[in-house]
Amino acid sequence: MGVEVFPDAVWAERVASRLGDKINTGNRLCLATGSTPSPIYHRVAETVSLDGMAVFLLDEFGGLEVGDPGRCASMLTRDLIEASRGSPVVHVPDVDAEDPWAAASRYGKLIGAGGIDLAIVGLGANGHVGMNEPGTSIDQRTRVVDLHPATSNAALAYGAAVAPTWGITVGMAELMEATEIWVLVAGGHKTGILNRALHGPVDPEVPASFLTEHDNCVFLVDESAHLTGA
Repeated sequence: MGVEVFPDAVWAERVASRLGDKINTGNRLCLATGSTPSPIYHRVAETVSLDGMAVFLLDEFGGLEVGDPGRCASMLTRDLIEASRGSPVVHVPDVDAEDPWAAASRYGKLIGAGGIDLAIVGLGANGHVGMNEPGTSIDQRTRVVDLHPATSNAALAYGAAVAPTWGITVGMAELMEATEIWVLVAGGHKTGILNRALHGPVDPEVPASFLTEHDNCVFLVDESAHLTGA
């Protein structure tokens, strides 16, 4: 596990350049959405072809209409897929299925069949990774989850018509099985939780802390979020 810190003004550019160098035909990526990765994806879409890649959405809100701007799939489409060159194969959790639990199981098996080459995740203000909320264990797999109020409210900030109360998320187990993990952390409001994730005990109440035990995980941090010694 490592930590790399970049000046705020160039953080998104540096991470995007790194991602562009990483992408090759045949890569299987698991991607988070939201305000943190959005500027990175825009830059990558302008410079790199995603043709032939398999892209797995990290998580999805339940209870939102298809096409709702707060859906994670909507964000990924507008931030990366629509603007990208080439035609990636995009997989999303089927939150509209009659049986969401069965849909989550199918999604987890699809990921497990080929694995994840690179998972790009964010650090939630409550320490979550994807929708693996506080209280998650490291061995939990892709599943239906109840959302923490902060996660529900984040969907409203993304433009959701209503605050979702549940979702489907790739589990910590599949993430820990990924070949490589990048954790994106930006903004001074993340300093406290970043410090807990990196320097506190490995704790189910801070699911991001599990990632410090991964052999090939790096926290890519802007200076605003960085604590001295973090």
